[in-house]
Amino acid sequence: MPDRELEEQEQAEMRVIDAHSHIASVEHIPKSFIEGAVANMVAAFEAQGLPVTSRKLTDMFLQKMQDPLCDELVAEMDAAGVEKTVLLVADFTYALKDCALTIEESLRKHRAVLERHPGRFEVFGGVDPRWGKDGLALFERSVVEYGFRGLKLYPPCGYSPSDRALFPFYEICAQHRIPVLMHTGPTSAALSFSTSNPWLVDEAAHTFPTVNFILAHGSVNFTDECAMMCRFRPNVFLDVSAFQTLSQLGMEVALKRTFTQGINHKVLFGTDWPVFRMQGDQKTFVEFATAEGGPMDDLNDSEKCLILHGNIERILSKRDKKD
Repeated sequence: MPDRELEEQEQAEMRVIDAHSHIASVEHIPKSFIEGAVANMVAAFEAQGLPVTSRKLTDMFLQKMQDPLCDELVAEMDAAGVEKTVLLVADFTYALKDCALTIEESLRKHRAVLERHPGRFEVFGGVDPRWGKDGLALFERSVVEYGFRGLKLYPPCGYSPSDRALFPFYEICAQHRIPVLMHTGPTSAALSFSTSNPWLVDEAAHTFPTVNFILAHGSVNFTDECAMMCRFRPNVFLDVSAFQTLSQLGMEVALKRTFTQGINHKVLFGTDWPVFRMQGDQKTFVEFATAEGGPMDDLNDSEKCLILHGNIERILSKRDKKD
């Protein structure tokens, strides 16, 4: 094979789609959510005897949250070789009352990003089911009018992913052949963790077999449970986002453990940008995952392609094939 063809083939194999990211703007995040997250960072630094204040950490975090139109994110995607990113809109507004935007305003701003950067983003819009019929109508509008490609759930806001109030949302997802991505595991100290166990999605996944459910942070939180759900529920997937919460060695161990569970046809690459911007940029995280000798080193080319882009493409393509 000529060198040019070989190079093109290698580039195709290394295509990357980030299946889990957010807009870097505090407009979409409640102040109390940030305060809760910072409190955990302060506790960690204090335990190591490092002098740091909540104010300093908050200021550092806010400096990294100044990209409301995703121009900086697109630049980082280009540098990292990420061709497309899925932006997730979590609706905190029912549980935490100090959001700068209503959920409707937040969804509209995500629509503006789609229009500003054609072809670079997909959006999964989230609406708390306790908003009732108005929330359901808003979600359906985001799918039909805005072109959003999935539902984002944040159960720590106080509901189970198998709550019957969500079933009408899942019916819309089934109708339009779009997936559901749900947070699993702990989050900001401002919220409860009691509804973030992946087992809680089982009834919904069983009841709606044509809807794909994605367990966020499945390489870090409830890893055995997430892997088991993926193995035995045909419509359950996981993403590896938030692996950056671990040490350098921990990241490699966690990712390798996920990649050896026999579920690589169910695993999605994701970075959770901009949460970990203080630890690195998109290129840093992509290179860590794909480096020679790194966590994907023992995978064959087919498995790498599935994780880096193939699995999320397959999920998203269902809507494109709608009758």
